[in-house]
Amino acid sequence: MRAFGAALSLGVRSIASTLDYRAAYYDPIIDPAFPNDGQRRIYIFWHEYIQFFIHLRKHCHLAMLISKHSDADVLEIVAKQLGFEVARGSTNRGGLQALREMMRREKQDSFHLTITPDGPRGPRRVLAPGCVYLASKLQIPIVAMGVGYDRPYRLKSWDRFAVPRIGSRARCIPSGDILVPPDLDREGLEYFRKKIEIVLNELSDEAESWALSGDEYDGESSVLPGPMTSLEYFVRPKRAGLIE
Repeated sequence: MRAFGAALSLGVRSIASTLDYRAAYYDPIIDPAFPNDGQRRIYIFWHEYIQFFIHLRKHCHLAMLISKHSDADVLEIVAKQLGFEVARGSTNRGGLQALREMMRREKQDSFHLTITPDGPRGPRRVLAPGCVYLASKLQIPIVAMGVGYDRPYRLKSWDRFAVPRIGSRARCIPSGDILVPPDLDREGLEYFRKKIEIVLNELSDEAESWALSGDEYDGESSVLPGPMTSLEYFVRPKRAGLIE
């Protein structure tokens, strides 16, 4: 298993290193590669694009929630080899325990948190409420990461997992900080779950269209993997009304 994980991480790095990465930020300070601004965040992105984030933001003080299913064992190995902390659990198996572990880690170690909110088994692009619950309890913002590749290969899996073509375009449009009120009740959790799902889908659709078109984008900037001591960004104007 370890040997397969090592081979897979090498394959991810080999393909990912050939891609043309660009991002259009609402607010560049949210990037975990940026020098720490003192704010912890929860980064969410659809399961089909997990490779994008694993490659670009390795060794950036991030803890990742990964399913307890056996098919995620290799992903845990790959994530750890690329510099991520890992908590195991899902909405079906050990989810509450994993969320509590991530809450404990955030308080003790000040990790950013990453969650694929439609994993581990779907439905595809339907946001589970765990990230909203966590943001409400911890009072740290959510950042929705819209990702797209140029005509990727798609696996016949529940999430239609995206495998980028060598040398193709990879694009990301992150939201700004999305603030969730404290101590939400069930009705409040569902309200923000729906709102954030809409935001993440809209950003994902926008990033996919951008990657496919190859057009220049207002405020775009190149993105490099790993942590950085300083960054120069062309900042997109903030878009009002993402969450009301």
